[in-house]
Amino acid sequence: MVLLFRGGKGRAAPDATRELARRVRAFLELPDDATVSVTEFACGDPACGGAETAIIVMRPGRRTEHVKLLMPVASVGDDALRAVLAQIVHSKSGTS
Repeated sequence: MVLLFRGGKGRAAPDATRELARRVRAFLELPDDATVSVTEFACGDPACGGAETAIIVMRPGRRTEHVKLLMPVASVGDDALRAVLAQIVHSKSGTS
């Protein structure tokens, strides 16, 4: 399941958020019963370019995991995505 949210002044197109969620699933090799939520929202920090991206991963039997990137959805490249998702990959010990 993929949940897509655009809050505040976030400008991400639905296709861009779906594609980012697909990339998250592929990188983490998520099972079908996992849920990925991608949200872009306004950011007041000049470093984030006006919007930031939050990614939430929910898997049965595990704690909900989340990461954020200080950039709009459309700016999230593969290197930035791999770097931020490494936090989830290395936190496999948590269970709900």
